[in-house]
Amino acid sequence: MKELIQKLVETTGPSGYEDQIRDLVKNQISKFSKDIKVDPMGNLIVRMGAKKPGGSRIMIAAHMDEIGIIVTHVDDNGFLRFTTIGGVRAANCIGGRVKFLNGHSGVIYMEKMESADRVPSFEQLYIDCGYTSAKECPIKVGDIASFDRPFVDLGKRLVAKAMDDRIGVAVLVEVMRQLKNTPNEVFFVFSTQEEVGIRGATTSAFGIDPEIGLSVDVTPTGDTPKSMKMAVSLGNGPAIKVRDSGMLSDPRLVRHLVKIAEEKKLPYQLEVLEMGTTDARAIQLTRSGVPAGCVSIPCRYVHSPSEMVDMDDVENAVKLILAFLSEPIEL
Repeated sequence: MKELIQKLVETTGPSGYEDQIRDLVKNQISKFSKDIKVDPMGNLIVRMGAKKPGGSRIMIAAHMDEIGIIVTHVDDNGFLRFTTIGGVRAANCIGGRVKFLNGHSGVIYMEKMESADRVPSFEQLYIDCGYTSAKECPIKVGDIASFDRPFVDLGKRLVAKAMDDRIGVAVLVEVMRQLKNTPNEVFFVFSTQEEVGIRGATTSAFGIDPEIGLSVDVTPTGDTPKSMKMAVSLGNGPAIKVRDSGMLSDPRLVRHLVKIAEEKKLPYQLEVLEMGTTDARAIQLTRSGVPAGCVSIPCRYVHSPSEMVDMDDVENAVKLILAFLSEPIEL
C-alpha cells in the first residue's frame, strides 16, 4: 500500500478543491466497480455488492480533502497574508512551505515578535513566494494552497502531510481491492469538505440513505512526551471510536466491531476523543437517523505538515473493515 499512500498524500486537495485527488482516487478504484458517480458536492461515490437476505445498505466514508490556506491580501512588496481552510495551527506554520493550485510555491514566516515565548497569531504570519512587488506576484486574493512536504518512509512508520485523511482513503481503496463477496450493498464515499464542517458526507449520506454508517479517519494519540491523556498509541491497532466531540458511536456497532476484532485476533483500541469529529456524525444525523461508528487510524501530529501513522495499524484496519463488510450485520 505504501506506493498508493505516497501518491495520495503528495497530491494537492484542500477543502473545496479536491479535483486532483478525486481524479487520482477514481483512477485507482475504476477497476473494482463500474457503478461510480460524482455528486454535485464533488463526493466520489462507488457502489459494490447487492443487498442479499440479512444484508444491509452500508455507507463507509473517508474524506479526500486536506487543510490548507487562502490568500486574503498581497502587499506592495509581494508578501501574502492568508487565512485558514480547516484546522490549521499558527505554531505549525512557521518555516513551512505551501504549494498553490497554480503550481507556485512559498514559505511561511512571521513578523518580529516582542517576546520569543509567544506563539504568533495568523495576523503576524505571511507567505514569501520570492517576489518583490504585488505587480510581479502571480498569486492573487482568493488563491488556495496546501502544505508542501514529501512522503517519508521510516519502515513501519510513515510521515507526510495530509495523512488526515488520505490514509483513510488508502484503507478504503485497499478494502475495495480485497472485497470479493459481501451480502451487503456497500457505498464507498470519498467525501469532500470534511475539514470545514463535514459537508460532503452530509449531502452524500442524505442521497444514499444508508441503514448503517461507518467513517474511516485519523485520531490523535496519547503516546508522545507530555501528550494529552488519551488511551490510543501508534502500533497498537486501529481504534474503534466510542465518542468524540460531535457524536456518540452507536454502542451496538462498537460491540459488533470489538467482537469481530476479537474473533479475528486483530489488535484494536477503544477511542474516546475529546475534540474533533468525523464524517460519521453527518451519517448518524441524516434523515431519520442511522446507526454509525468510526474506525480510526492512530496518527501523531494531526493537522501538522508531518503526520505519522504506523503501517501495522493501517493493515489491521483493512482486515477489520473487510471482516465487517463480508458478513451480515446484526445489531
